[in-house]
Amino acid sequence: MALVFGAFNLIATHLLGPTRHGEEKEGTYESGMEPIGSARKRFNIRFYILAMTFLVFDVEIVFLYPWAVTFAKLVPQSPESAMFLGRISFFIGTSIIAYIYAWRKGVFRWD
Repeated sequence: MALVFGAFNLIATHLLGPTRHGEEKEGTYESGMEPIGSARKRFNIRFYILAMTFLVFDVEIVFLYPWAVTFAKLVPQSPESAMFLGRISFFIGTSIIAYIYAWRKGVFRWD
């Protein structure tokens, strides 16, 4: 149902919305000043790769914080804590392997 609703909204705005293209519409607006150069300048792919790498490790931190809070409340000798520690060790290990793989592929080089 959500997919149908989303598709309907996209189609309806495309069919019913105004489409006025022109030089003024295609330009950028920066505090009323005329832009220098093209408004449709492409960015280097390195910025995208760096942003995605940052996002992956940022999401990892979001997952680690609740784990740390929950792990601190568990009794250290309980069997649940060992299983809990094993799961997060696997998660962190996979992330470290991914980081090493990206490093060896040269993702972090700006040559």
